[in-house]
Amino acid sequence: MSELEKEVAKIEKYNQEIIDGFKAWLEKENLSAKTIKNHIANIEFFAEYLVYYEPSQQLDEADDQDIYDFLLNYFPRKAMWASESSTKSYMGSFKKFFSYMLETNKISPDIEAEVKDTLKEGKQEFLDAVSD
Repeated sequence: MSELEKEVAKIEKYNQEIIDGFKAWLEKENLSAKTIKNHIANIEFFAEYLVYYEPSQQLDEADDQDIYDFLLNYFPRKAMWASESSTKSYMGSFKKFFSYMLETNKISPDIEAEVKDTLKEGKQEFLDAVSD
C-alpha cells in the first residue's frame, strides 16, 4: 500500500466516524429514514470529493470554499444525477451537516456561518450550473 493509499484510508476511517455521528444526530431529529439516507449519501459523496480532489482533507476541515467549488464545479461535471432538485438536496444536507458539526464542536461558529452564507448567496449560481 502506497503512502497516498494509507493516507486516504486513514482519512476515510476518520470521516466515517463523523458520518456515523451525523447519522445518529439526524435520527434524534426525528427525520424519516429516506431523508436520513439521502443526507448521508450526499455527505459521503462530498467526503469522497474532499479525499480524492483535495488530498488529505477531512470533513471537519471543509469550509465555505470547498462547498462553493463542489456545488459550482465538481458536482455539475461529475455527478450524472446533477439537477436543480439534487443541488437543492445537497444544499439542505450541507446546512444540516454544518449545524451538526457546530453543535458537536467539530467546527467554529465562523465556518458554519460562512458555509450558510455561501449557500444562501450562491444558490442561483449553483442551480444555474446544473441547468446549463
